[in-house]
Amino acid sequence: MRVRIRAPRREDVQAYAEAVRRSAEHIGRWNPVEPDGLPELLDRQGAGLRTYLIEDAETGGLVGKCNVANIVMGRFCNAALGYDSYLPFAGTGRMGEGMRLVVDRCFAAEDLGGLGLHRLEINIQPDNERSIALARRLGFRHEGFTPRMLFLQGAWRDHERFALTAEEWPTPTRI
Repeated sequence: MRVRIRAPRREDVQAYAEAVRRSAEHIGRWNPVEPDGLPELLDRQGAGLRTYLIEDAETGGLVGKCNVANIVMGRFCNAALGYDSYLPFAGTGRMGEGMRLVVDRCFAAEDLGGLGLHRLEINIQPDNERSIALARRLGFRHEGFTPRMLFLQGAWRDHERFALTAEEWPTPTRI
C-alpha cells in the first residue's frame, strides 16, 4: 500500500492547515476550505463522528481526510462519508487506496478494531465528477438524487446519493 490511515492528532494542526491551504482551489468548489478547522474537528470526535487522515506511506504527507459522520448504531448501523483530497497527491490514486482502508475500518467488527457498520452513504454534488468516479470505483451504487441537501458557498446544493452495504464489500484485509 502506498498509504495508511489514522486518527488525527493535535500535532497534525500545522500540516493539516498547510495541506488545506495548498489545496484550497482544488477543494473549495465542493467543500468548505477550513485550514484552521482541525482543533474543532478533534473536539467533535466521538460516537457520532470519526475522522481519518490518509497519509502517503513513504513521505508521511497528507493525501486527504475522510469524515465518517452521522454514525448511528443499533438497528441502523449507518454512517455518511465525506472526503477531501489534497495536493500534490490528488489524481495519483492514493485517495482511492486510503478510502478503501477507511471503508474496511467502517465495516470491520468492533472487536477487530472497526466501527461495525452495515451501510455507508456518500452524498456528492452532481458536477463533482472526480468524487463520483471515486465512489463508483469503491463499489458504491447510485441510490438517488437529493435536491437542496446541504448549505455550501451561500446556497442549498443538490447531491447525488451513493451507498454500499457490508455484504457488498470484500472482507477487510487489514485494520
